[in-house]
Amino acid sequence: MIWAKEETLPRNEIEDIQLERLKETLKRIYDKVPAYREKMDKAGVKCEDVKTLNDISKLPFTIKQDMRDTYPYGMFTVEKKDLVRIHASSGTTGKPTVVGYTKNDMDIWTECVTRIACMGGACDEDVAQISFGYGMFTGALGLHYGLENMGASVIPASSGNTQKQIMYMQDFGATLLVATPSYALHMGEVAKEMGLDPAKDLQIKIGLFGGEGMTEPMREEMYKLWGSQLKATQNYGMSELIGPGVSGECLELCGMHINEDHFIAEIINPDTGEVLGPGERGELVVSCISKEALPLIRYRTGDITRLFYEPCKCGRTTVRMENISGRSDDMLIIRGVNVFPSQIEEVLLKVEEIGPHYEILIDRKNYLDYMEIKVELADERLLDSYASLGELEKRIKLSLRTVLGLDAVIKLVAPRSLQRFEGKARRVTDLRKNK
Repeated sequence: MIWAKEETLPRNEIEDIQLERLKETLKRIYDKVPAYREKMDKAGVKCEDVKTLNDISKLPFTIKQDMRDTYPYGMFTVEKKDLVRIHASSGTTGKPTVVGYTKNDMDIWTECVTRIACMGGACDEDVAQISFGYGMFTGALGLHYGLENMGASVIPASSGNTQKQIMYMQDFGATLLVATPSYALHMGEVAKEMGLDPAKDLQIKIGLFGGEGMTEPMREEMYKLWGSQLKATQNYGMSELIGPGVSGECLELCGMHINEDHFIAEIINPDTGEVLGPGERGELVVSCISKEALPLIRYRTGDITRLFYEPCKCGRTTVRMENISGRSDDMLIIRGVNVFPSQIEEVLLKVEEIGPHYEILIDRKNYLDYMEIKVELADERLLDSYASLGELEKRIKLSLRTVLGLDAVIKLVAPRSLQRFEGKARRVTDLRKNK
């Protein structure tokens, strides 16, 4: 099912909409946001210099620090009285980034989320359990409004109290689960501990996963736990752009369709800022061209991906972004080698004897970097055989060396011994910055 005609427009019509909305947005932010006006003046670019979509490359980038420097409302183009909703990041590394919505922004947000829910197979007959944390985080309320707009019934379960979540699923007949991939796996584990088979005793048929990346091996783990009938898709967004609703996977699973009538996507070299061509991997940059309150232009997301413009088998013509392969700011440099945590995850999840939960520790001893990876065994009976454990450690170490080009210390631990996360999984601890 395709929700909106804008998802199937010819490329030239999509680009006409984008250019018109970009010009309108540029004029508004130049007139109303001093920080943007200063950036554009410094770059020597005027609104009228943008005559084609390619001219967007003349415009300066926006970064998260710009929002912190103008905290809380300095990047907004509307008066505070025009806001109907305010969200913010956690601010754990400094001032939070504050985002706001007008009534029209809320309508756009709802529309975008409804589209991605449809892409993932949702319909008005679904009973959707939202297991994101409600609050300042945009994920829960974003999916909530989009699914209600579709006509689905919504269970606002929030996160935590996992056994009660399983009870809700069973008693209310939930057919759709909204959660981070790691929490969905944890919920499946808890269901099994409660004596339930998630594939048979629960009715979840659709998983709309977000908040963190989901690799293909992790998707396979999801099928093993929740059943092959599960339609597991992931969607992408961030609060600075709108929240969830920027893009989502359709059931063809060949990338996430971007809602291009509301967002312009570019890929740049993260080191030089040079715009890269279709199919080239780099950092995703997004411009918001329909928002009223906070229309960020050329926002550097930090996420590494590629863009594909060929029409999809599903019938949509919008550009697709490849599943995120890492972040430009979470890349680890270990003994001169560039390593993304997602590379490690893909290797680990292909090993049958271990589970999907792991922790990565980076430290420095005697001036040399080293990496230790703790991985849970799938079956605790393996702990009884030192020979089998040693062989498994060697096999994992060799697989990682083949992919990464460096060695890691592998520590196999008992099932259910590593920390579980209800929100985004925090799997990497880098102690080198303290030394």
